[in-house]
Amino acid sequence: MVGLKTIALLTISNVFMTFAWYAHLRDLKDKPWIIAAFISWGIAFFEYMIQVPANRMGNQVFNLGQLKILQEIITLAVFVPFAVFFMKEKITWNYLGAGICLAGAAFFIFRK
Repeated sequence: MVGLKTIALLTISNVFMTFAWYAHLRDLKDKPWIIAAFISWGIAFFEYMIQVPANRMGNQVFNLGQLKILQEIITLAVFVPFAVFFMKEKITWNYLGAGICLAGAAFFIFRK
């Protein structure tokens, strides 16, 4: 149960992170970078308020390497729909390749 809560919280946290890091490229591209930075920091505050407890909770059932690989898998799972639906990017085979590499990383980090 702790593992599933961790995954859920990291997913929510990652949605905030993705918007903080990349949404300004679409919505604030005509504004000075400093404005985008402050808005991104504001969004990132909420990301950290979810991510820090998620990692503390997750560390009860996952080791540090597992938490990191889990985070990267979640990042790609959140980023691809964000890129396609919000940023209007085209999906390429590179996304599949990245997913396969992360699946390999998950295999190695989670195997006994």
